[in-house]
Amino acid sequence: MSSSYPTTNKAEELPAINQILSSVGQAPVTTLDQTNPDVAIAYNALLEVNKEVQGEGWAFNTEYEIPITTNSDKEYLIASNVLQIDLSSTYKGDIDVIRKKDISDGKIKLYDRYNHTFAIGTVANDTWDVDVLWWFDWVDVPQPIQNYIVSKAATIVAQRIIGDPALVQTLQQREALARANALEYDCNQADYSIFGHPQGSKNYTSYKPYTALQR
Repeated sequence: MSSSYPTTNKAEELPAINQILSSVGQAPVTTLDQTNPDVAIAYNALLEVNKEVQGEGWAFNTEYEIPITTNSDKEYLIASNVLQIDLSSTYKGDIDVIRKKDISDGKIKLYDRYNHTFAIGTVANDTWDVDVLWWFDWVDVPQPIQNYIVSKAATIVAQRIIGDPALVQTLQQREALARANALEYDCNQADYSIFGHPQGSKNYTSYKPYTALQR
């Protein structure tokens, strides 16, 4: 599992900041100079919403049944770009893990809240399958999700520095449309079905008119 922390890439984030600023009637900037209060508010809103939206869990940042290995103390250190981690649904035992900080060394680890210990299982260097929700760098977020994040951040910035109810309402409508587009993208990527299916399989294939015999 990756241990890299999502970094800010100001060259890539600058266009998003300018979109936010233009949405609230502010002039675009050429650099992310955070001594400018408006730029600082827009930039902080972008970072805040980026993590919040990714935390919802989407097809692009969710992985299932990733094998991990505990250390000699039966502990597992969680990478800083992991928002959520849990044992895969294939596990049927008496261990229930969460993400928790170990105050003894300040590190984020898997914690077995059922048995009240950072030691996962009874065997050192053991392998477990986990489901992970990743936190990606801005440049790795798909465009439809980026558009939703920018729209949501613009609404927040309008509330914080403009305070015009009419503008906020307009931006909320744009945000709702951007979210709908993001959800459509996610549904297409994940191949969801109303019937559901186990991870890694598709037990139901919906009817596709274009596959029917021509008459």
